[in-house]
Amino acid sequence: MERIAVAGASGLIGSALVRSLTAEGHAVVRLVRREPEAADEVRWQPEDGYVDAAGLAGCDAVVNLAGAGVGDRRWTEAYKARIRDSRVKGTAALARAVADLPAERRPRVFVSGSAIGYYGDTGERAVDEDAPPGTGFLPELCVEWESAAAPAREAGVRTVFTRTGLVVSRRGGAWGRLFPLFLAGLGGRIGDGRQYWSFIALHDEVAAIRHLLDRDDLSGPFNLTAPQPLTNREITEAMGRVLRRPTVLAVPAPVLRAALGEMAGDVLGSQRVVPKRLLESGFGFAFPGIEAAIRAAA
Repeated sequence: MERIAVAGASGLIGSALVRSLTAEGHAVVRLVRREPEAADEVRWQPEDGYVDAAGLAGCDAVVNLAGAGVGDRRWTEAYKARIRDSRVKGTAALARAVADLPAERRPRVFVSGSAIGYYGDTGERAVDEDAPPGTGFLPELCVEWESAAAPAREAGVRTVFTRTGLVVSRRGGAWGRLFPLFLAGLGGRIGDGRQYWSFIALHDEVAAIRHLLDRDDLSGPFNLTAPQPLTNREITEAMGRVLRRPTVLAVPAPVLRAALGEMAGDVLGSQRVVPKRLLESGFGFAFPGIEAAIRAAA
């Protein structure tokens, strides 16, 4: 049994990871923003850079999945600052807390969340972990986010970055908003539908994190996406087939830009991201195809 601290334990990925870990008998320490109410809770304030480091001492691993939802609100300057601070300041606080622990009490691995937003709009070009960052708000955010983990890495803690794609789940995230629309017969392509969406089933997301936690020889960035990215049009058609609903409606690009503002550029952008390093490490996907991923979520 291992003791694993999780920041963002109440989120879509974090809650699924906690269920997976506890089901196998691991002890999970949850980082919370309020006063702790149980022995398995540790106080932190990510935007203020505060962590009760004593609560991390003796943990075998720390997993950082915390951050304000990128798609939860229109991107005002204030909300973009919140998105950034919740990730960069929170990661820096955790990394410093880990690094400041006595060597014998430090975790053996620090898994820190990131996103395929790192690559920006790749068009039809497939990219893996060797590709450079793109330009714009999300790529710049991801670079800062990953850089904030430097204290842990410099202290000799194995550090992993999970560059996650669009998680297929009904419980939350972007797909959590898509399912009700498609089930109501209101689903359709977005823009011209030719932009690539790099997706991953929630089950495989959690399994990949567990894989990265367990493998002491793995560090650095890993794309957590299914092996074959598809276009928005192809995914729309798959949603229609699996859910047995029409997909004749479409959201024109100008309408999306009017509704979402700056964020529309990322929704309409194309990210053809492949999990090269994950596959090379021997990870096997349970739901590699989009229809299987949708059925697992439905």
